[in-house]
Amino acid sequence: MKADWIAVDCMAVDRGKIRLRAVAMGPEAILAEAQSDDVVGRLAPDGFEPALLRLVAPWLGPGVTPVLACGMVGGPEGWHEVACRTTPCPPLDPDALVTVPVRDERISVQIVPGLKQLRPADVMQGEETRIAGALALHPGFDGAICLPGPHSRWCQISAGEVVSFQTFLTGEMFALLSEQSVLRHGLAEGWDDSAFDAGVAEGMARPDRLMAQLFRIRAEVLIAGLSGPAARARLSGLLIGAELAAARAWWLGLPVLLVGSDRLTALYSRALAAQAVSARSLSAAGCTLAGLARAAGALSKAAR
Repeated sequence: MKADWIAVDCMAVDRGKIRLRAVAMGPEAILAEAQSDDVVGRLAPDGFEPALLRLVAPWLGPGVTPVLACGMVGGPEGWHEVACRTTPCPPLDPDALVTVPVRDERISVQIVPGLKQLRPADVMQGEETRIAGALALHPGFDGAICLPGPHSRWCQISAGEVVSFQTFLTGEMFALLSEQSVLRHGLAEGWDDSAFDAGVAEGMARPDRLMAQLFRIRAEVLIAGLSGPAARARLSGLLIGAELAAARAWWLGLPVLLVGSDRLTALYSRALAAQAVSARSLSAAGCTLAGLARAAGALSKAAR
């Protein structure tokens, strides 16, 4: 099997560790998919090419196979640091792709630059490709795109451009609090929708009291019989509710697209529905592939 080109996604889909994910693309469809066991944050710059080749070697044949990558591969801790483009701008510009030096002559690797916002300072790497894919799937969309994940991003989209965006540490805070704080002693696997809803409502109503609300989870586990699954759901609800309160200007009265994992987009959709906002959900992996395919198509046309 010989891939026409290869898509590489180096982003977190949910709240887990970031790994290389590669997709072999044929003329009209996906031919194969693979995911590395290597954790991206632990790879040295000279370890990326061998890690990539372990994934994609079976898809290579005669000639040079183009590889298009996005996400942390272009960050300071990645394979080859790539300067971000400044908003407002289209999420993806095929002319701005950055070529990575490689040793293996069977591949050529290009990285999609991330985006930066100067005031207030903000950056994204990888989400720009998902946004480009979402806009390819929904041409003419104007409104807000939310990309839940370890770092949740709200983006204002107008006339095909990312006008501005804001990042929230919501997913990473959930991981830190649930795995390393005192709250971890009261959390258990499972879920409680009513506890999540109550957390969202409380977080949105009084985001200024978030620190106190978080510790009350611990207290209610100890003396009020709050169950482990309910505690976990309430923690998630409080954090997402506080995020929605801070991001109100991004979603109030606007069409909203959610791009992420099924689990996270379902939570955000539920939280937004309580505010009478109906959001459409798209797959993070599907949008990333659509964004990279858009760049690959532009490169192919330019080559002809």
